[in-house]
Amino acid sequence: MKGGEAETLRAPLLLGGVAAALAASVLLLWLASGETIVTLAFAGGLAVLLAAGFAFSRMRPASDRQELAPPDWSVTVAALDQSGVAVAIADRANRLVCANAAYAEWFGIGAAPPGLALDRAGLEALTRAAREAWRDGTGAADDVVSADGETTWTVTAERAGRGEDYLVWRFRPVAQEDALTEMSSRISGQLGQLLSRAGIEAAIVAPDGTVTASGPGFAERATGDAKATLAGQDFAALLRTDERDQIYFAREGRSGSPQTLVHVPLGDPQATRVPGPDEGPSLMLLVDSAVGLGASEGSGQSTPQLESLLGALPLGLAVTNRDGRFLFANAAFRRAAGIEDGELPQFPSDLVAREDKGAVSDAVRRFGKGPATSGDMAIRLRGTPDDPVSLGIAGVRGLGEVAVLLSLVDSTEETRLKRQVAQATKMQAVGQLAGGVAHDFNNVLTAVIGTCDLMLLRHTPGDSDYDDIQQIKANSNRAAALTRQLLAFSRQQTLRPEVLQLPDVISEVAMLLKRLLGEKIELVVRHDRDLGAVRADPQQLEQVIVNLVVNARDAMLAKGNGGKVSLATRRVTAKDVRKMASEIIPEADYTVLVVQDTGGGIPPDLLGKIFEPFFTTKELGKGTGLGLSTVYGIVKQSGGFIFADNIPAVGPPEGARFSIYFPVHHAEASPARKDKPAEPAKAWSGGGKLLLVEDEDMVRAVAERALSRAGYTITACSDGEEGLAAVANGGDFDLVVSDVVMPVMDGPAMARQIRKVKPRLPILFMSGYAEEQLRNEIDIEAMHFMPKPFSVQQISDTVAAILGEHAAK
Repeated sequence: MKGGEAETLRAPLLLGGVAAALAASVLLLWLASGETIVTLAFAGGLAVLLAAGFAFSRMRPASDRQELAPPDWSVTVAALDQSGVAVAIADRANRLVCANAAYAEWFGIGAAPPGLALDRAGLEALTRAAREAWRDGTGAADDVVSADGETTWTVTAERAGRGEDYLVWRFRPVAQEDALTEMSSRISGQLGQLLSRAGIEAAIVAPDGTVTASGPGFAERATGDAKATLAGQDFAALLRTDERDQIYFAREGRSGSPQTLVHVPLGDPQATRVPGPDEGPSLMLLVDSAVGLGASEGSGQSTPQLESLLGALPLGLAVTNRDGRFLFANAAFRRAAGIEDGELPQFPSDLVAREDKGAVSDAVRRFGKGPATSGDMAIRLRGTPDDPVSLGIAGVRGLGEVAVLLSLVDSTEETRLKRQVAQATKMQAVGQLAGGVAHDFNNVLTAVIGTCDLMLLRHTPGDSDYDDIQQIKANSNRAAALTRQLLAFSRQQTLRPEVLQLPDVISEVAMLLKRLLGEKIELVVRHDRDLGAVRADPQQLEQVIVNLVVNARDAMLAKGNGGKVSLATRRVTAKDVRKMASEIIPEADYTVLVVQDTGGGIPPDLLGKIFEPFFTTKELGKGTGLGLSTVYGIVKQSGGFIFADNIPAVGPPEGARFSIYFPVHHAEASPARKDKPAEPAKAWSGGGKLLLVEDEDMVRAVAERALSRAGYTITACSDGEEGLAAVANGGDFDLVVSDVVMPVMDGPAMARQIRKVKPRLPILFMSGYAEEQLRNEIDIEAMHFMPKPFSVQQISDTVAAILGEHAAK
């Protein structure tokens, strides 16, 4: 029985039941009271009420709304099942309602966005997108990365549903979109029209066999409408084959011309291999056999139309005959194979390393004589045997002598970028190691140098131990210079930049350079006019110049003859930089320092390694390998750029040339420095109470003895918490001398807590790390810095100067 008929029968039955109940109540009242008038009055009142209720029920409008059936989510999943796009629907409780197959494959069905297996930035981006979608109706997140870092998506969220109680999430892989965007636009645009006029129809097919993009000619022949959208349709359903396995458009039937299908896998250029037909998108080319593209047997050449087609495609493509001989290769294939400027070899095996020749030759012949299939293999090109690449191989039929289609991705740029990233990562890691080693060495050297100073106070010249102690101190100072080189390489040294002119720095170091070069080597100095001022540490610039000149001297002496070293300064404007079209140097004004020699130049295979730490071409024991790496670190830390090349000459290179670009500092130069000793610190005779905080026992002992001998009262602590407790317990100090990096509580954290109790108490930080590296941590008012290693005299003078300065305020 239907719902309407049941409702029709239910109403009379209900009314009849009510009437019977009312009649029974009237009869009971008459039997109980025996009053006829009262009974009739009661019956009349009930009749009026019953009539009013019936009339009111008739006045209600009939509801024409039918109850909706519960949603069938399987239908929704089928509608959302898009190739390459993950779609999920979540409710307000963040529960997964339904998802398509791509979502289940990528993320599983155990969680709904934003609670997915992503990195922290991705989770935050999805949370923001969900909040925006619930608030504004839509939300989006770009560059969402998976937890393993291998996949990146663009994500959109849209509020939907009758009560807008659901969010529809869509995840699109960025790599897939980027790889197919250019090819899809070409096929759908002018290139597709050009191919159609030549009798070639093109379409891009997803791994599941659905069309993602097609040319207008393909759409017209497949559906009769050039503007038809074939996205999502089954590619195979648009074609048919006859008993001879010839391919036709299904719409044209036997009245159409047979087609030759050429399958070109479209892989990610950065992938390690070309995907197979079921692993990635493909370019499908249907060549009309009626247009005569096939070459006659034995002609030995491919047709001009086919060469024109392959040359127009951005992929590296080449074709061979059944014997494996090259017939044609486009420019992209030549670039990828490293034969852009040479002639095409006879066989593909001539392009690869000796170990891969047999495998490549066998594969090409197998695909040329077997069925029309495709595959790929990893090969090593002859020019770059250390970097394997993927060679795609497909057997084709119906194109005359053309039997094999080869595809090769030009990975030159990707390989170069990978090497640069690896080199930068290695340099950064070595720099961090060097900075840490230098810090630890500085602590050790502080103790050694300080102990030597204290021992020299008890020994006078002529004493039997005096010379030995001096020798220990001299070697310790040499080690300190080596740690400064490590800090310079890692760009963690303490710089004292000034605004200066490069010619002034060169003139101050010129006499030293002449003594270093000797009589056999000539020093030539030339300067441009109107040079811009630069901002750098003059002492570090002197070290850069000395290191480069010493390297030039050693190179010329190794040849057995004299030579010439040239120092030149040049003015380079922003216009000149624009003409250089450099990807490294930003467009600005520069003052350039050029150091070149006549030492025969640098071997080309070593040019990319000379700035690496511990790399040297000198004999064992004659070079540390830190000279040029130190130069590189100083220049980069000063905001400059350094380049090395060989001076062009007829025949072998004449010599090496180093060009250092310093950005012009648009401010007045600092006054020229004069060779006068620094003013000594003013004497401080008032004594004082010092809080010494140092976690290294050796350094703390040396500093405590040195300051005690200078007349100060010392309270020594081994960490920041102990130092803070000394102040909190009522200690009255004139100065805090503290290390920066300490366990539990470091120096800056301790200083900030002390300042809450003693706002004007001066603080002297000492560290083996550079001041610039620690600037953000120790940027405190009335803060002073002293680098390690230091001598007994240096720490005493520094403390006296700080106390004198604050006493004068």
